[in-house]
Amino acid sequence: MNHSDTTGQVGNLSTNENTHQQLSAAQLGFRKGIIKLLENLKGAHLVITDPLGTASFGDPDSELHVSLQILDASTYTDLAAGGAVAAAESYIQGKWITSDLTGFLRVFVRNRKIMLTLDGGLTNLIKPLRRLLHWTRRNSIKTSKKNILAHYDLGEDLFKTFLDPTLTYSSTIYENSNSTLEESALYKLELICQKLQLTPDDHVVEIGTGWGGFAIYAAKNYGCRVTTTTISSNQHAVTARLIREAGLEDKITLLDKDYRLVEGKYDKLVSVEMIEAVGLAYLNTFFGKCSNLLKPDGRMLLQSITIADRHHERAARSVDFIQKYIFPGGALPSMGAIMNSVSGETDLQVTGLHDIGLHYAHTLKDWRGRFFEQLPQVRRLGYPDEFIRMWDYYLCYCESGFLERSISTMQLVFDKPECRLSLP
Repeated sequence: MNHSDTTGQVGNLSTNENTHQQLSAAQLGFRKGIIKLLENLKGAHLVITDPLGTASFGDPDSELHVSLQILDASTYTDLAAGGAVAAAESYIQGKWITSDLTGFLRVFVRNRKIMLTLDGGLTNLIKPLRRLLHWTRRNSIKTSKKNILAHYDLGEDLFKTFLDPTLTYSSTIYENSNSTLEESALYKLELICQKLQLTPDDHVVEIGTGWGGFAIYAAKNYGCRVTTTTISSNQHAVTARLIREAGLEDKITLLDKDYRLVEGKYDKLVSVEMIEAVGLAYLNTFFGKCSNLLKPDGRMLLQSITIADRHHERAARSVDFIQKYIFPGGALPSMGAIMNSVSGETDLQVTGLHDIGLHYAHTLKDWRGRFFEQLPQVRRLGYPDEFIRMWDYYLCYCESGFLERSISTMQLVFDKPECRLSLP
C-alpha cells in the first residue's frame, strides 16, 4: 500500500491537525479502522481522497483502477455502523463519488473478505432488524403483490427511458459485439422459442408476464397460444394494451393471478427471471407448481439469475441493498438450490443449460447508458437526484456481480418424462 496526503508527504494520512477539526473523534477512529482493513486489498488499485488527504491501496499495476472521493466524513460512521448497505445509502445521499461506480463495486466483490469484515462489528447490531423486515416481506400470496408493486409499478414511463422497445426487463443475449440492445432482446426471445421448439399447436403458460415481450413474440412468430400471468397492475394494463394493438387477443390470455393459483395443463412453460421474486422459502412450491402445470410430455424453460453455491448460505441469512431498496422479498437461488427443489419436488429432468451471465453485464451497461442519455426525461417524470443515484447504484451493483462471476444468469431447459423433443 502507498499513502500520500495533500501536503505531498508519504506514509502519513493525518499530518494536518487543522483538518482534524472537520472530523469527529468517532469519525477519525472509524476512518483509521477502514484504512487498516483496506491494507489487505488485492487484485485492484483503489485511490481514496477525503478531507485529510489521499491514500492508495492495492496493486498500482492492476487493470482495475478506481478513484473515490469522500465528500462527507460521516461516511466513515455510516460504513462502520451499516456495512455494505450503508455504503449504498451514503452514495445515494451524495456523500461520496467515484470515477467508476461499477469498477468500485467490482473491487469489493473481488475482495469479499474485506466486505464481510465490514459487514461485521457494529453492523451485527442492526442485522436482526434487517432480517425481520425482510421476513415481513416474504412472498406469501398476500405479500407477493405488495412486493411486486414496490418495483414494477414505478411506472411504464420510467422503464421506457432505458429498456428497448420490446420492454425486455431481463438479460438479453448479444449475437455479436455489434448487436444493439433491441437486437439482443429479440435474439433472446427467438432462442427461447427455439429451445422450447414451439409449434402452432402448442399452448404455452408463462409465469411472469413482464410487459408481454415473450407472449407477443411467440404468438406472432410461432402461432402458438399463450396464457401468461402477472401480479403487477402496471404490467397487466400495459400488456393488455400491447396485445390489443398487435391483434393477438385470440392467441394470448392475460391473467392477473399469483402463479400458485394458475390452473390447467400446458404443452410448454416459460418463466424468465421471475423466480428471483419467489423467495427461497417458496422454491419447492414454485417448481412443484410448474411441474403440475405441464402435460406428461411437456417442456419448461427457466431463465434465472443465480448466486454462486459457495455464497448461497450466507446470502440467504443476509439482507443486501437490492433486497432492501429494489426487490423487497426477493432472493437469488443458487444452482444447487434449484436442482435440489427440482429433484425433490418434481419429475422434471434437466436437458439444457446455458450460462448467459456476461450477456447480462452487457445488458446492464446498455441500460445504464440509455438511462443517463434520458436523464432530462427521468427528471421531468419527477424522479429526484436521490432516486437517480439509487437507480445508478442498482444497475452498477448488478453489473459488477456478473462481471466478477459472483452471480450469473442461467437458461435451463427441463423435460417431463414423456417428452421426446430433441435436446435443446
